[in-house]
Amino acid sequence: MNVDGANEACERIHEAIEGAVICDRDVLETILVGVVGRGHVLIEDVPGTGKTLTANSLATALGLSFSRIQFTPDLLPADVTGTYVFDERDRSFEFREGPIFANVVLADEINRAPPKTQAALLEAMEEGQVTVDGESHRLPEPFFVVATQNPVEQEGTFPLPEAQVDRFLVKTSIGYPDEPGEVELLRRRAGREEPTPAVESVVEPGTVPQLRRTPETVHVEEDVLQYVAAIARETRTMTHVEVGVSPRGSQRLFEAARARAAIHGREYVTPDDVKRVARATLAHRLVLTPDATVDGVRKADVIDRVLETVPVPTVE
Repeated sequence: MNVDGANEACERIHEAIEGAVICDRDVLETILVGVVGRGHVLIEDVPGTGKTLTANSLATALGLSFSRIQFTPDLLPADVTGTYVFDERDRSFEFREGPIFANVVLADEINRAPPKTQAALLEAMEEGQVTVDGESHRLPEPFFVVATQNPVEQEGTFPLPEAQVDRFLVKTSIGYPDEPGEVELLRRRAGREEPTPAVESVVEPGTVPQLRRTPETVHVEEDVLQYVAAIARETRTMTHVEVGVSPRGSQRLFEAARARAAIHGREYVTPDDVKRVARATLAHRLVLTPDATVDGVRKADVIDRVLETVPVPTVE
């Protein structure tokens, strides 16, 4: 698939999801960047904003299998990955796949599960496999996680470790719709009998692997490469930052920028691509100092200041 085909397919996916979910188009683009960039997506938002509906609609529009895992404090790793069950017929143990064996996995309220269960996702997200009782099992291809967490109810939660957060290509927030959007939401509800809108598949299942290979054909000029590296390095020198973006983070910024270019049907990356994905790709990778909380500095604010500081190259 070339970039024109990727652009056309992504436009169809956008339209299908927008038919079910009322949210900013930039949010859907960020989620698609995560999919096309071969990464995972973390959505942090209050309840009722459409996180679950967005993930389900995305899977349906892509023609992929979908699984939802509700993370709770008593959830065990085997409840996610699966386990071996003794078969009385042939007196042997048979592996029963867990809910993680799907193309699109919604990890709902991931920060409510204990660290041991969160860690069960780490191998799946990084290696595309799970290991149970010393035996590895490949996950379906394509495979990606859409995880959600609630920022307002922190009682009884287990904050994601930095290693886990770093596995997400992008982090975004759907937010509340504006007034016309909320009215449209009510209008759509009045026009159907079911409480949840239906979405149809708009691409063949084999399209997604092709989409994910498309960014590899996108060209990146040397000046843009240096721009990406400069942004990552600048985060390590900023006030209020204890741990800046790692080399893995700079690679993810590079991959996200190429994915955005492919989504827009371009065979090359512009500095604007880098700037548009920088906050969603880098902010969640920062570790701020205690003074940042006192001074009211957010991670997104740091990335914004970095983008203002680093000179933007001129690419012809």
